[in-house]
Amino acid sequence: MKTLDPTCAIAFSTKLLGDKWSLLILRDIILHKKTRFKEFRSSKENIATNILSNRLKSMNSFGFIELLDPEGTKKSRQYIATNKGLSVLPIIIEFYLFSIHSIDESVLNESQLMIKSEVLENRNRFEKERKESYLNFVKELKVLKTVV
Repeated sequence: MKTLDPTCAIAFSTKLLGDKWSLLILRDIILHKKTRFKEFRSSKENIATNILSNRLKSMNSFGFIELLDPEGTKKSRQYIATNKGLSVLPIIIEFYLFSIHSIDESVLNESQLMIKSEVLENRNRFEKERKESYLNFVKELKVLKTVV
């Protein structure tokens, strides 16, 4: 993949994460603990398979995600966020806070309503708990991979 020569921090960041799909994939990985291609495809946003494949490859090459078992088959592949990917969580939360009041609650499911309540009640606690929960989730996945 072509290297990027940063000339501006914001331009560099948008080059890495500026498309809608990268942030939504990271949201699904970190907040919803999705790890498989099929799970990403099942998100409400209906990402096309070719775009999903391209974004996963790009995010992997830029170090935001990694394959849990790179030697596994396509069906067994699981994607997890790296520390760099996890560092995007505050950005995802800020995007969320920017627009959540514009979305009618009647279109939100139970999980989304719970997230809204938690984020609005205490944004910092939400971020900390979600990071800890995700790191524990990844630890468990890695243990399962070594057992199998």
